[in-house]
Amino acid sequence: MKFIALSLLIGAAIPAAAQTGHIVAKGKPGDAGVFVDGKYLGPASRFTVPEKYDVEPGEREITIKDPRYEDFTTKVTVAPKKKATVKYTLKPVPPAQGPFGLLRLGGDGQESFMSVAAGDTGAVYINDKFYGYVDELNNKGSGLLLPVGKYRLRVDSPAYGVNQDINIEADKTTLVPLAKK
Repeated sequence: MKFIALSLLIGAAIPAAAQTGHIVAKGKPGDAGVFVDGKYLGPASRFTVPEKYDVEPGEREITIKDPRYEDFTTKVTVAPKKKATVKYTLKPVPPAQGPFGLLRLGGDGQESFMSVAAGDTGAVYINDKFYGYVDELNNKGSGLLLPVGKYRLRVDSPAYGVNQDINIEADKTTLVPLAKK
């Protein structure tokens, strides 16, 4: 009797984690951002390998975003312990017009910064539009080309937060330090 009660107790504690389903997004561009019910989860793939994201079962709204393309939105039903695959092909938007400057994220005022934020899939927004994720913009070999002008930069990340105005100048790099929350 004690064994049955203990196994029922253990079984009652497991369902929340065991009952999640999964979302996988496959399409072009592969590194587009995946949003579920408006919440950013991360890139659709890394190095061409699709990411699998745990989500609560039920009907979910999936939006795929990339600043160079039109957003794609669909609804899927996610079953417990099952994978729901979303297939997409984003339509390109007209390219931005220059002159351009480069936006890059850094750490604690350092010129280069990969150790702590590498792998951080926190979302980067320019004027409230999704533009990518932290680990795309946080080292010397990366950055985001933007037309010259003033912008509002917001970084929503588990470890870092930025919400500030920035000024992009022609042929210059604007380095915005990331400080831990």
